[in-house]
Amino acid sequence: MSTRIPPGPGAVPMPSRRLFVQGIAAGGVVAGIAAAGIPQRALAAASAAPRLAGAPSVISDTRVELAIGESLANFTGRTRPAITVNGSLPAPILRWREGQTVDLFVRNTLGQHPTSIHWHGILLPANMDGVPGLSFNGIGPGETYHYHFDLKQSGTYWYHSHSLFQEQAGLYGALIIDPAEPAPYRHDREHVIMLSDWTDMDPGALFRRMKKLAEHDNYYKRTLPDFLRDARRDGWSAALSDRGMWGRMRMTPSDISDINAHTYTYLMNGTAPAGNWTGLFRSGEKVLLRFINGASMTYFDVRIPGLKMTVVAADGQYIHPVSIDEFRIAPAETYDVLVEPSGQDAFTLFCQDMGRTGYAAGTLAVRHGLQAPIPARDPRPLLTMGDMGHDMAHVTGMSGHDMGGGGHGGHDMAAMKGMEGGCGASMGHGAHGGGDTASKAPKHPASERNNPLVDMQSSATEPKLDDPGIGLRDNGRQVLTYGAMRSLFEDPDGREPGREIELHLTGHMEKFSWSFNGIPFAGAEPLRLNYGERMRIVLVNDTMMQHPIHLHGVWSDLENAQGEFQLRKHTIDMPPGTRRTYRVRADALGRWAYHCHLLYHMEAGMMREVRIEE
Repeated sequence: MSTRIPPGPGAVPMPSRRLFVQGIAAGGVVAGIAAAGIPQRALAAASAAPRLAGAPSVISDTRVELAIGESLANFTGRTRPAITVNGSLPAPILRWREGQTVDLFVRNTLGQHPTSIHWHGILLPANMDGVPGLSFNGIGPGETYHYHFDLKQSGTYWYHSHSLFQEQAGLYGALIIDPAEPAPYRHDREHVIMLSDWTDMDPGALFRRMKKLAEHDNYYKRTLPDFLRDARRDGWSAALSDRGMWGRMRMTPSDISDINAHTYTYLMNGTAPAGNWTGLFRSGEKVLLRFINGASMTYFDVRIPGLKMTVVAADGQYIHPVSIDEFRIAPAETYDVLVEPSGQDAFTLFCQDMGRTGYAAGTLAVRHGLQAPIPARDPRPLLTMGDMGHDMAHVTGMSGHDMGGGGHGGHDMAAMKGMEGGCGASMGHGAHGGGDTASKAPKHPASERNNPLVDMQSSATEPKLDDPGIGLRDNGRQVLTYGAMRSLFEDPDGREPGREIELHLTGHMEKFSWSFNGIPFAGAEPLRLNYGERMRIVLVNDTMMQHPIHLHGVWSDLENAQGEFQLRKHTIDMPPGTRRTYRVRADALGRWAYHCHLLYHMEAGMMREVRIEE
């Protein structure tokens, strides 16, 4: 073990990497803060005597008062400020019934900063949606905002701040709406499983670090031993060609996620892995687990070793049951799964991040105090050109002239002249849903050409709905895919889309700039929808990153590869190199946010305003 220099007087010791990943067993909210500033004596007292807030309370009243304030939290051995609701992190679970009308009085006690709450996935009037600058002006310091809306749906949802980085600092909670009619499945008990990522850094400082050094957390860049191993396996020529392509693109195949467990501690219901959050069961019971990904930047791959899971709802909407061993949940998504634990007293809820750098974990047990073994993390995955939607046959067939000089990956360089690190497109895509992929040339928007904020273009031709995703293919487990899920109902609208809008997800990795069609939010015109129309949105991911895309106010009805209705969701995940389509019924007047739900991508520009007008 390396020698550590003792901290100076009054300094807070940095936790070890092992402690930081697993957190501390007694971690949680330790104290409230009356003002925005944190007196040193309060920090010292909180660090010396941690006081857990316990599991989030459940509020079922339809008239609710919520106070947004600042508290002290300690998940890693360091006491840091958090933003809480009624002193709780996560915020209280709100539980209502379909058909009720709710009144929420949200008070801002932060002192100097405005705040907001967005009710994610809930259908409501635009002025109740909670997005400052679009829905309303935000909730100023000392002010109270009255949210009033009817509950027109049921299922598992959540709520969070839409003000700067407050979501990252702890302002998120579960929202459960019980159905007016019985659910199409039976269960004996249930648990809400809220997953999230916590950082001891000030979230604003973390964002600034990403702008300066986006690759900070990528500890796994390819090395000489990696190259020699690849050369032995694939041959010198193939290994050199592969390294050359990545080098010309100024990218690395190990860049799976922007921020990982080198910065984050992953939480389950506000508890780090060492805290062992526990949900109880009796042997033979059917247990409903409502999974919510409230993380700011983290995809989780979820499994319960020894238990099959049956997925019965996605984003709050019933689906035909699907039996699986594992599922990937993007930020903002929710999945309801049924399990029937028996044969042992404890099962591990294991939720590793997509880059395999850390995990959230808890236990299903017959009593508190038990813990099953935590499995080893899977091997770290590496991106391939195919993962990013590039035609490898075309690449390997290019001449040295095409691969060199101004070329970037060997893809249609004429179309990408002047693009920084750009990787052009070489394959066409069809009219929608990935059908007829070879029938026409790719149509990248003109705003991407010669754009210093775009470093790559994908030749995405397929929705890849049956692809489990990077790191999950051929792992010996049955993994959930979008293609395996079907809504339990037919297309609620029934009309074919009368209009189509295509948007490309774009970005520049080194500059940490993200956008639609190469145009960040600040310079983009609103997308205008006509009230009542049925339309199709086509998304093409031109980046090497995965993006969960959320349209406020209306449902996103995902289509299959033939352009037919398949699955109703509020958040559509977009892996690199995919082209996915979904239908929208523009039945909610007003101004709505449309954005990537990776918080720092949204703040860096991957957001648009959608206006639904008469």
